[in-house]
Amino acid sequence: MTATYALLASLLLTSVAGVACTQPRSQESKAPAETAASARGAIKGRVRLTGAPPENAVIRMPADPMCEQANAGRRVLQEITVVDADGGLANVFVQLEGSFPRSAPPTAPVDIDQRGCVYTPRVVGLQIGQPLHVRNSDPGLHNVHGAAGTTDEFNVGQPTAGIVSDVSLKHDGIVRLQCDVHRWMIAFVGVVSHPYFAVTSQAGTFDIRNVPAGTYTISAWHEQYGRLTSTVQVESGTVRDTDFTYSAVEK
Repeated sequence: MTATYALLASLLLTSVAGVACTQPRSQESKAPAETAASARGAIKGRVRLTGAPPENAVIRMPADPMCEQANAGRRVLQEITVVDADGGLANVFVQLEGSFPRSAPPTAPVDIDQRGCVYTPRVVGLQIGQPLHVRNSDPGLHNVHGAAGTTDEFNVGQPTAGIVSDVSLKHDGIVRLQCDVHRWMIAFVGVVSHPYFAVTSQAGTFDIRNVPAGTYTISAWHEQYGRLTSTVQVESGTVRDTDFTYSAVEK
C-alpha cells in the first residue's frame, strides 16, 4: 500500500511539473508576434518643383450664369500646378507600392464638394472599401463622371443643391472625376488597397504613419508631371525622410 501511494505521489508531482514547464514556453511563443506587430515607423517628406511652374488658366465662369453668380465675379484659376514660395508642390498623391496584409478600410467617407463650379479638394486618396461622397453645393446641374484610364467607373447626375452621391471604388489606380456639364471641373482620387498613402499639403509636405518595418518602393504622382519613384527603408520607432523633386519638364 505504501509503495502504491509513493507511485501516485510521484506521478502527481511529474504532472504538476509538466504544467509549470509548459507555461513559460507558451508565453515565449507570443513574443515574436508581439514584436513584429509593434515594429512600425513613419515616413515624412516634401515634394518640390524646381523649374518654373506654368501659369494656371483662368476658368471662364461666364459660360454658365450659375457659375458666374456663384463666384460673384471672383477670378478662378484652374489649379493644376499649386506651388508655394519655396517650391513646395501641392496635390501630389504619394503611396507605398506592393502588397500588404489586409486591413479594414476607414468607415468615415472621403468628401469632395462641387462648389462654385469647381471640385474641392482637387486631389484626395482613399482605401478600397472606404466610401467617397461627392456633394453638389451649387443651385444647378452637375454630374460626376469618374474614369480610370479609358474605363468608366461611374456617371451620376446631380441636378440640385444638396445631393450627395455615395460612390464605391474597387480597383487600385488614379480615378479622374469630371463634370460633363462644366468640362473644366476636374478632380482626382488615388485609390489603394492599403492605408499607406497621403496627399501633399499646400507646402508640398506629406506624412505616412504606422508603416510596418521594411524596404519599399514609394511613388509620387502629379496630374501635370506624372510619376516619380524612390526606395525607402522604414525602421521600427523611426521617422524616415523621403523627398521628391520635379524639374517641370516631366509629362
